[in-house]
Amino acid sequence: MTEKIKALQIIHLAICIGTIIAYYIIGDLSLEKLNIPIIDSSSIVYLAIPVLAFVLSSILFKVQLKQINPKLKLEDKLPIYQAASIMRWAVLEGAAFIILIFKPDFILFGILLIVYLLFLRPTEEKITADLSDQ
Repeated sequence: MTEKIKALQIIHLAICIGTIIAYYIIGDLSLEKLNIPIIDSSSIVYLAIPVLAFVLSSILFKVQLKQINPKLKLEDKLPIYQAASIMRWAVLEGAAFIILIFKPDFILFGILLIVYLLFLRPTEEKITADLSDQ
């Protein structure tokens, strides 16, 4: 089981590093860009992107976990957990890239998504807790 968890951790690390590198290269980060931008009616959609990504990723993750048969052993549940985790991370990564590409003024919200993505690092304790909750 530890090999499967290591593989999931490597996937997570690759997604995080790729997103961080893209933000570093494309985002041209500076302290001036890290200010909270002025929000008007035309940019409210870009403020909703991180919120929707957070909610959608959590919902998709939980829906996938509810499809797991509770009678299965933990090792048998892991492939479904892996797919659910990758789906969750992809939604967050996609939202971060949408912000970076279409509205770089909101880069701070993209960075917050990346920080949240970093906190979602899979560990054996988190996986066991997530799979026992369903």
